[in-house]
Amino acid sequence: SMNQLLIQTPRLLLRPLSISDCDDFFRYRSLPEVAVYQSFEPMTKEEAQAFILENSHYHLGMPGEWIQYGIEVRKTNSLIGDFALKLDPEDPQLAELGITISPRHQRKGYAKEALHRVLAYLFGEIGIQRVMAVTDAENEASIAMLIRVGFPKEEMIQQEVFFKGKLGKEYHFFLSRAHWKSNQAHTSLEIK
Repeated sequence: SMNQLLIQTPRLLLRPLSISDCDDFFRYRSLPEVAVYQSFEPMTKEEAQAFILENSHYHLGMPGEWIQYGIEVRKTNSLIGDFALKLDPEDPQLAELGITISPRHQRKGYAKEALHRVLAYLFGEIGIQRVMAVTDAENEASIAMLIRVGFPKEEMIQQEVFFKGKLGKEYHFFLSRAHWKSNQAHTSLEIK
C-alpha cells in the first residue's frame, strides 16, 4: 500500500513514521515556534506516541485522511521533520500537502529537497492532477519556499480564517500537473 512509501533523495529518506521516531518527533513537535503556524498545538511525549501509532493505520488513497511521513537524514539516520498528504474527498485528483522541519535543521534546503521529490511522486508516479498547500499569511518562510518549489503566486487564494481563537488570513497555493511539467522542462538542468 502507499503507506509503505519509501523514497530517497540525495540527502533524505522519505518514509513512514515508526514508534522509534517518537523522541525525534517529540523534540520538534513540542516546540511552540513549530506549532505557531500549524493546526496542531505543542505536543507532549504521550501525544507524540499516540499520534505515530494512530497514523500507522492510515494509508494514502483514503480521501479525506491525512497521512504523515517522516523525513530522515540518511547520513545520520535522524528524523528532522515530517510531511503530510491528504486526497480531497470531493476530488481525489486534488492532494493537499503540508510539511514541518525541525527548527534545528531549517535553512539547509531539506524542505525544498523533500517537496521537489514529493511533487514528483504525486504528479509523476500517482498521476494526481493538482496539489494544494495552505500557509498562514504571516509565515513568510513557508510562502517563499512554496513559490521556490514551483507553486505559482498567481494561483494563490487568500482566505479569512478563525484560527486558534482569533481571526487570521491564510493563503491557499495550487500547483497543477501541467504547470509542474512545464516547470520541470525549464528547471531540469538545475535540479540534480
